[in-house]
Amino acid sequence: MNEPQLRVGIMCEKEISFYLHGIYLLRSNEKEYTGKQTLKYNNGKITFDGLSDTELVFYPKEYEKGSFDLFDVTIGIKFHWERKENQRFKGALYFICEDEKVRAINVLSLEDYLVSVISSEMSATSSLELLKAHAIISRSWLMAQVIKGEELQKSDTNYQSIVETEDSYIRWYDREDHVNFDVCADDHCQRYQGITKQSTPLVVEAIAETRGVVLTSDGEICDARFSKCCGGVAETFENVWEPVQHSYLQAVVDQPNVPENHGLDLKKEALAENWIRTSPEAFCNTTDKEILSQVLNDYDQETMDFYRWEVSYTQGEIAELIERKTGKDFGQILDLIPIERGESGRLIKLKIVGKKRSLIIGKELEIRKVLSESHLYSSEFVVDKVGAENGIPAKFILVGAGWGHGVGLCQIGAAVMGAKGYKYDEILLHYFRGAELEQRY
Repeated sequence: MNEPQLRVGIMCEKEISFYLHGIYLLRSNEKEYTGKQTLKYNNGKITFDGLSDTELVFYPKEYEKGSFDLFDVTIGIKFHWERKENQRFKGALYFICEDEKVRAINVLSLEDYLVSVISSEMSATSSLELLKAHAIISRSWLMAQVIKGEELQKSDTNYQSIVETEDSYIRWYDREDHVNFDVCADDHCQRYQGITKQSTPLVVEAIAETRGVVLTSDGEICDARFSKCCGGVAETFENVWEPVQHSYLQAVVDQPNVPENHGLDLKKEALAENWIRTSPEAFCNTTDKEILSQVLNDYDQETMDFYRWEVSYTQGEIAELIERKTGKDFGQILDLIPIERGESGRLIKLKIVGKKRSLIIGKELEIRKVLSESHLYSSEFVVDKVGAENGIPAKFILVGAGWGHGVGLCQIGAAVMGAKGYKYDEILLHYFRGAELEQRY
């Protein structure tokens, strides 16, 4: 098979300014363009240089020499560190109309994309073994998503990710949100910031030495997932996304030996609570700043409690937040009750009990969205109610573990493994049990 070409959704605005470095050809009129350009959405069309069309494609006259800047790209969408950046990209620049705006899409080769992803998702100063492991995961995940997208388009099946009844709202979020491109550039898919982030020879070496290598299971490319910090135990795929089991995405204790004095059936509330309120040994249980800096960019390091954390809300804050996020008036919040937990202790279903109404919500990302201005660090938490008067708590304290969905590779745990001398294949097969490494191109 040949190296795939990717379509990466970067930004969507009414008006987009960009700067072309080198000579770019516009497919519509075969004219050459360079330097600062601006185009706009206007009544279902994109207007640019006297043209009005539903799509425009700029491609570099010389692929290796051409690049382009996009201005005011939003990164960290709806996360606590959301901000705008100017970013530079290799490859072609493709514009389409989407939701009464212009969507900018970067088209480039998969291996070039990976050089950016590895530098954007982690510090480019990471160890070679960690970078190789991450290159293989990112390549595998991406190719699996492209295959899944093609299958969904061919299928007559209506992909369903919301199950709603009168007393429950269960939703999971995945790549089906994108139909006009393969993946987005933000944390929803894989963090991709073009060639803005300074890469290093080590990143390029890690990509080159693993070129075309993917994780497979039963001959199929693995839907390889990763998150910042599993909190000590990795979660299973079906507890976070669609109800499909993957043999290589199961609960994994993030250390060589099962910790002493801890029952690990974390689906049981008492055992989950004991696990979350303590700090058992795990690869990802580290405060080593040198190791953390391998995985975390500057803005990720604005928060340092990854393994265990605490968030508190007053009654007024949590009632207002839940009403705004769900669009439903619960009145004063009386309780947050765990209904179902996954293998890692993450909540799959949580019951919100209000004075006016109650509702069960899930899965993990929906819980994190409802209980935070951006995204709660994870859904692996227990709840302390403080200062109740007439059955109405004055304050809710969420005591939690981990950062992210916890499925697949734990980035902080993998960084620690790399620092301890584990090789990239050992790191991968620790998190993806039963998978194999295979070269596809």
